[in-house]
Amino acid sequence: MKNTTLCYIEKNDCWLMLHRVKKKNDENHDKWIGVGGKCEEGESPDDCVLREVKEETGLTLTSWKYRGLVTFVSDVWPTEYMHLYTADAWQGDLIASRDCAEGELEWVEKSRVPALPIWQGDKIFLDLLGQDVPFFSLKLVYRGETLTAAVLDGKPLPI
Repeated sequence: MKNTTLCYIEKNDCWLMLHRVKKKNDENHDKWIGVGGKCEEGESPDDCVLREVKEETGLTLTSWKYRGLVTFVSDVWPTEYMHLYTADAWQGDLIASRDCAEGELEWVEKSRVPALPIWQGDKIFLDLLGQDVPFFSLKLVYRGETLTAAVLDGKPLPI
C-alpha cells in the first residue's frame, strides 16, 4: 500500500495540469493529472504535497486545502491512498515544462479537463471539487484502466 498526494492548483478558472509523458513505467503515462507524488518516510500528507508541488512546478504553496481521501484498488498496481488537495495561492514562478521531470505543465480551463485523457475515476473527484464538497472519501476500483466500481462516503455510485 502506498500514500500519495495530488494537488489541483487553481488560477482564473483553470487548473494547473501535468501531462505525464516523460517517465517510463509510469502508471499515469499519457494521462493528465494534477501535481503530486509519493509520501516519503516521516512526511505528513501536507509535507508531501508542499514538497512535491515545489519539485514539480517551482511553486511554494501559501494557501491549500485538504479536500478528500481517494483509495485506488487495482488488479495491476498496489492499493493507493491518495490525499487530494486544491490550492489557490503560491509564491514563486512556474518552471518551464522542459524543466519538469514528470511531464508537461499547462494551465487548462476546468471545463476542458474532462475531455482530456484522464482516468475515468478522476472525473468523479474533479466533479466533487467543482461542487466544492468540503471533504469526501472515495474508493475507485480498476481492472486495468477500466473503472469497475466507485464508492463515495460508503455508498456505491453508478458507473
